[in-house]
This record gives sequence, C-alpha cells and structure tokens, in this order.
Amino acid sequence: MAATLSPGLQKLLNEAAYCQVATLMPDGSPQITQTWVDTDGQHILINTFEGSQKVRNMRRDPRVAVNIVDPANPYRIANLRGRVAEITTDGADAQIDRLAFKYLGQQKYPFRRPDQVRITVRIVPERINSIGLD
Repeated sequence: MAATLSPGLQKLLNEAAYCQVATLMPDGSPQITQTWVDTDGQHILINTFEGSQKVRNMRRDPRVAVNIVDPANPYRIANLRGRVAEITTDGADAQIDRLAFKYLGQQKYPFRRPDQVRITVRIVPERINSIGLD
C-alpha cells in the first residue's frame, strides 16, 4: 500500500537535498548510491543511466530504501522503504536537465555521456519515517 508524501517531505524533495538509494545485490547484500532526487507529488523519482548496478538490482528486485537529507540541517530528514513501479526512458533526458538546474544551477546536465541512456525510476513509497518535516 502506498504511503502519502507529506507537504514537508514534498518540499524537501523539491530542494537540492542529499539522497541515498539502497538496493539489493543478487546475493542479498545491500548496495547504496547517492543520487539526485525528484518527485511528482506521489512518487520518489530517481534519474540514472541504463546499465548501472542500482538499475540492474531494481530490475531483479524492486524493493528499495531511500534516505533524503537537507544538507543545511541534518535533522530535517526522511527515510522510506518502497518498490520500484516503473523504469522508463520517457522524459528522462528533460528530467536530468531539470535536476542539473536544481542541484548545479546549470541549464543542461554537464556530465552527459553520449553512450549513456538516461532513465527515470519511479518509486512507490510504502513506509515513511521523517524528522523535522511536518
């Protein structure tokens, strides 16, 4: 069952907050990656590239954990468990440019590699814990 993103969490997700995404390796061990984060108001959105370890893990096992922290206040934090509902290329190039503006103040993502296909991962939150957001 999907958990609702509170207004405070939605505000944090729309800021340049630190985000870590944990997935499960084939042997069950955890794998964690720091990423940029976004939201559509209902889901957690992660932009990455096809073929990354986290994407391979998510395709095999959709269970994830996500940690989001305000870089200016480490006591303004949310962590959640959820499931990957969709992995898509639709809109991913435009999204990475929006995230580059949010995080770097640049109109275009400056680290783009021509051999990488950008993807958006849509995560349905199932359990949310937060401090300092409401």
